[in-house]
Amino acid sequence: MVEALAVASGKGGVGKTTSTLALGMALADEYDVTVVDADTGMANLCFHTGLADANTTLQDLLLDDADATVEDAVYERFGLSLVPCGTSLSAFREADPTLLREVVAELAADTDVLLLDSAAALGSQSAVLPLVLADRTVVVLQPTIPSLSDGLKVQEYARSYGTETAGVLFNRVRDDEAIDRVAEQAERYFGGPTLATIPESDAARAARRAGEPLLAHAPDSDAAAAYRRAAGRLEIQDGDEGAVADRFRSAVIPESP
Repeated sequence: MVEALAVASGKGGVGKTTSTLALGMALADEYDVTVVDADTGMANLCFHTGLADANTTLQDLLLDDADATVEDAVYERFGLSLVPCGTSLSAFREADPTLLREVVAELAADTDVLLLDSAAALGSQSAVLPLVLADRTVVVLQPTIPSLSDGLKVQEYARSYGTETAGVLFNRVRDDEAIDRVAEQAERYFGGPTLATIPESDAARAARRAGEPLLAHAPDSDAAAAYRRAAGRLEIQDGDEGAVADRFRSAVIPESP
């Protein structure tokens, strides 16, 4: 079985990478989980996982003359298989984002859940390709109208390529009363349920400084418990590995929005 989930948002700073890793670690209690830093323009999963000095990353696999293998870019950490992305601007410019299809197809053959930490904007081919490749999308929001609006744009774009919404995650929530009103509106417009509301957390900031995922750094925090509830509400779909890999390899290459 395998399902690919893109974790996306319409803007930066909402805690998308923190959320991707937290969901991954929570799901890893039951599934084999692979997390890919598919935000090739603003990669930072490496800083959350102590892999800033990784020898081989996704960036190396997206070069036309790459001699690295996919296996070379996979690191076993925190109960996850992690594929970080490098932060070299020159390598980003030289990378061919369409090669992500083959990378994801190969990873799909050896995992149950594939989480694609996606770009925060829809401004380039490399940013939107994870939304096209994924089976479904988890949209990470903050409880504000602008954030909802940006998230709806992500959903609309993903749906135009047949990628539905698995659920919405409200992160960095400070006002419990306000979130109830916003979440009620979100249920009307987004295709999936509200998976959880994650409280603003000093533990999350401390985890980032320590270079560790939240669930490793502060497993008993309120935020960690909320992420576990969110993972529990995600009903992972049982896709055939071969069929999913073939779909990735033949995926339509999207035009830039």
